[in-house]
Amino acid sequence: MSTIVETAAAETLVSEARTEVKPKPYMNPYLAGFGLGLVLLSAFVIMGRGLGASGAFSSMITSALHSVAPAHVEGNEFYSEYLGDGTVSPLKDWLVFEVIGLFLGGLLSGLISGRSKFTIEKGPNITAGKRLMFAFLGGGLMGFGAKLARGCTSGQALTGGAMLNVGSWAFMMCVFAGAYAFAYVMRRQWR
Repeated sequence: MSTIVETAAAETLVSEARTEVKPKPYMNPYLAGFGLGLVLLSAFVIMGRGLGASGAFSSMITSALHSVAPAHVEGNEFYSEYLGDGTVSPLKDWLVFEVIGLFLGGLLSGLISGRSKFTIEKGPNITAGKRLMFAFLGGGLMGFGAKLARGCTSGQALTGGAMLNVGSWAFMMCVFAGAYAFAYVMRRQWR
């Protein structure tokens, strides 16, 4: 009799373990936008500058290159902007800590809301390999475009837009136009 009860209890535990945690609903986008505005305002007040992410990667790349080829970095106009007082350390750039905080905050948010899992989001008409290739290619193009535009979407759109920079508003209009045009071309991959 006790083995029947133990077996039933074990089957119940296995059944409960197989049941997926239902993810919490997404945050209200207006409330999230208001919160992002407060974060941007706080960055201006506390740090004296707005948000951005591409500068953190430029600082890390400059630091890595400086350890390998210091003469090249010191003589290069682009990299010399990130040298500062001559000592190259990505830990001297607050944007590096901002990006680390973004990663950790996103991970924590995903864990709390039950949305963290390893998966490849893709449509039925594309392989996982192609999806990853397109994601890598798109990320590379965004990084290259961020350097050409002198800022990423967070730096240009959020910070520059909040400062009413005409170039930042033009940048965002081009980002949306390009994204909608490319989404129209790629939509069949998601059907």
